[in-house]
Amino acid sequence: MMISNDTGLMAHLLRRAGFGATRDELEKYLALGYEGAVEVLLNPSEPNNMPDDLIRRYHVEQSELRDITGSAAYWMYRMISTSCPLEEKTALFWHGLFATGYAKLNQARSLLNQVDMFRRSGMGSFEDLLVELSQDPAMIVWLDNIENHGSAINENFGRELLELFSMGIGNYTEDDIKECSRAFTGWTLGNAEYMSIRAAKDSIWPYGRIAWHFDYREEDHDDDEKTFLGETGNFNGDDIIAIIAKQESTAQFVATRLFQFFAADEVTEYGEKAIQAMIETYFSSGYQVRDMLRTLFHSDYFKSEEARYARVKNPVEMVVGAIRMAGSYQNPALGIEKVSQNMLFMGQGLLQPPTVEGWHEGSEWIDSGALVERVNFVAKELSNVKSPGVRSIIDRLEAGSDAGILDPAELADGCLDLLGPIEVSEATRSVLVEYAARLGNLDLKDHLQGDLAEQRVGNMLRLVAATREYQLA
Repeated sequence: MMISNDTGLMAHLLRRAGFGATRDELEKYLALGYEGAVEVLLNPSEPNNMPDDLIRRYHVEQSELRDITGSAAYWMYRMISTSCPLEEKTALFWHGLFATGYAKLNQARSLLNQVDMFRRSGMGSFEDLLVELSQDPAMIVWLDNIENHGSAINENFGRELLELFSMGIGNYTEDDIKECSRAFTGWTLGNAEYMSIRAAKDSIWPYGRIAWHFDYREEDHDDDEKTFLGETGNFNGDDIIAIIAKQESTAQFVATRLFQFFAADEVTEYGEKAIQAMIETYFSSGYQVRDMLRTLFHSDYFKSEEARYARVKNPVEMVVGAIRMAGSYQNPALGIEKVSQNMLFMGQGLLQPPTVEGWHEGSEWIDSGALVERVNFVAKELSNVKSPGVRSIIDRLEAGSDAGILDPAELADGCLDLLGPIEVSEATRSVLVEYAARLGNLDLKDHLQGDLAEQRVGNMLRLVAATREYQLA
């Protein structure tokens, strides 16, 4: 099956900068051209996601969004229905990098507030994003900065800010961690004592199901002189972040992590050239993530064959992509909560990263148990001929056929095309064609919902979903 360069490249972009695309969506972006599509993705407008008031008529628990099940489903609805996929994809990226979880917080609304912050600031200045993260109530509790006082520092947040959030191991000393932590003393929650008393009535956790807000307490801040990364001054937290942001190691860290999430799991020599260009953009743009992503999407590496199918889809990408393709859950349905649990079984529970390190990605998404869950979920979604997206695929197959008749190769190629297009190996394509040939040519003339002809299409879509290439982005 031959795929035009423009169509293949656009499908590749939409897999990386979003969750894949239906054929209608793909054609919309193709009409903009590659550069135009990149700009639309990088500059999101109104997301046009499913209205909250409609969702709450079916999900009463989403009026408060305190528990993990309803809150994960809430974000699922947003990703499924948004017209700004890169906005959600970027929020997912930061959620994995700045991993904050429900297990300790016992307060899902605070996590969703953090995700809102990622949407708002995730493609802006990295320096500004770190400041917002440091003032985020969920992060303050998650990494114990509420216990970080001028008279007795807690190093948890300071350590992870340097190790996991910005610079990486080997680019700072233990003394830098201490000085960094001193600078963030007094960065805490407002009225925490009162909230502790209130929370005791509702939760075993000391800062439980209460709406939190950031508070800077000058009297609890260590205002003495500090020496951090070779610079000395009466630093506060924002001063520390300004020093972090201008480090070469920070630029390398951010560029590499963005590359691995949006381009390829493994960095090759060719990929390193794209990372170096992103580093240059980091400094020339004033640390703007949006400009770094633009540099990546326009790089020779990203457009190359080497970058195609070079990432294992994470479970969220798998699930959201399949649902968007099938067109299911266009209206609220109780089954969405089970869907969010499916992702947990695949190894990625929304709002539930296993540790502060987030999830181990790439090939580690795939083991025997997770692979079965991935294939079974997608196969079920894409073989449901009642779903509007699947019905659209059937209609397009019929419209592109000769009088409604498709031979086995046309059926296999048509399904590969409309689910991506997806480029599979010749061996895989031969198996798909051989399977289709068992029942001969497909007659879609006068087909009815759920009849044998439509079931054959559903079965082919199910098989395509099980291919290696479909598991990759």
